[in-house]
Amino acid sequence: MTNQKTSMQEKDIESSTNVTEIITDLHTHSKYAGACSENLTFENINQTCIEKGINLISTGDFTHPLWFKDIKEKLLETKGGIYSLKNQSNGTLFVLGTEVCTVFDEKGNSKNIFSKAPGIKKVHNCILSPSIEIVEEINSELSKYGNLSLDGRPLLNISTPELVEKLMAINKDIFIFPAHAWTPWFGVFGSISGYDSIKDAYQDQAKHIYALETGLSSDPSMNWRVSSNDKYALLSGSDAHSPQKLGREAVVLNLKKDELSYSKLISSIKSKSISYTIEFFPEEGKYHYDGHRNCNISLNPTEAKKFNYLCPKCRKKLTLGVLNRVEELADRDEDYILKGAPGYIKAVPLLEVLSYVYSKGVATKKVYDSYSKLLNTFGTEFNVLIKADIEKIRIIDPELSKAIESIRSGNIKIKPGYDGIFGVIDILSRKPEEKKLGKQSSISDF
Repeated sequence: MTNQKTSMQEKDIESSTNVTEIITDLHTHSKYAGACSENLTFENINQTCIEKGINLISTGDFTHPLWFKDIKEKLLETKGGIYSLKNQSNGTLFVLGTEVCTVFDEKGNSKNIFSKAPGIKKVHNCILSPSIEIVEEINSELSKYGNLSLDGRPLLNISTPELVEKLMAINKDIFIFPAHAWTPWFGVFGSISGYDSIKDAYQDQAKHIYALETGLSSDPSMNWRVSSNDKYALLSGSDAHSPQKLGREAVVLNLKKDELSYSKLISSIKSKSISYTIEFFPEEGKYHYDGHRNCNISLNPTEAKKFNYLCPKCRKKLTLGVLNRVEELADRDEDYILKGAPGYIKAVPLLEVLSYVYSKGVATKKVYDSYSKLLNTFGTEFNVLIKADIEKIRIIDPELSKAIESIRSGNIKIKPGYDGIFGVIDILSRKPEEKKLGKQSSISDF
């Protein structure tokens, strides 16, 4: 169990939240994506975003025919590429987005791109579109490289540079960025099939890449250690597979809601006009440490190196995690601070905090009753987690206030995640007999 202290609070969050801001989650999914909840409908997404305080969210999965049908039927354009649910004038705003997986043989040796042959590359990319009409063109083009109806996150037999080239030929306002850039299996820098730089991955099309998503298992300070990434905006999105997970990571922009448009969203990202990001504790991510889940082996990079990156139990190759890969590519010290970079804060979803405090499952009546009471008092989940006065929370629940104060200061303990297993957070350093958490959601998230 490692002791985690938040290393960076670069922005004065209290002062930055006094101005108008847009909380955005630009990486989400629908019920049509693999391992995703049936509850991921537009109505549920809209309601969950209102509760959490998310102002703008990606539709996710616009490549899927049935979900795209819902998009056209249920959403109404409010202003310049920004949409809302019909008859929801004060509801959540949507931007058209999706995630795709390019699968290709970089060396051209394998006839089966879905084999595990050397040279097979699998990279996840997020795509944002300025209009439904352009989405129709995107879907028509991408359907040439894979069956879009099989999964909300389709597999495409096309290289990553080719993907960008095809999209740019459709419309220059389409925005592409690498999804969860460091995760082993599908991240652009991942240990399994990744590259050492954006330039290596996107080749001559790297000129069209302006941002990358850091993913749950890394935070901005880890990314600052790699100087070749300085030019890119660092985005944080939930990659949620259920409504409860929406907004577990987010980007906060200094924009007025009534002035928001697709072009302003993209220009804000390109110019790095980001107020701050809301981050998962990276140790809690599923791929932070190296490990082998079948043998319950979790190792930090130094320990893994001692075993020559082989599992000490079964001697098979370890899945090398995000921290290891960052260490491998880093050309700066661990405490390096990138001058002028947006700040960030770390948070734990409120339902998980309440589950911990009450030693009850996240879906229990006790947890949901408390959640509802807090929203009635403070308005949104983000207000409770980030902005609300600790003394006011203490009046409602002293133990909860201690937990939120510990999270805000970073004084928590985390057993790091590895090889697809989430890390475990101990917020108040409880004794083992006090930790009787209920069963968590069965939905498997990235």
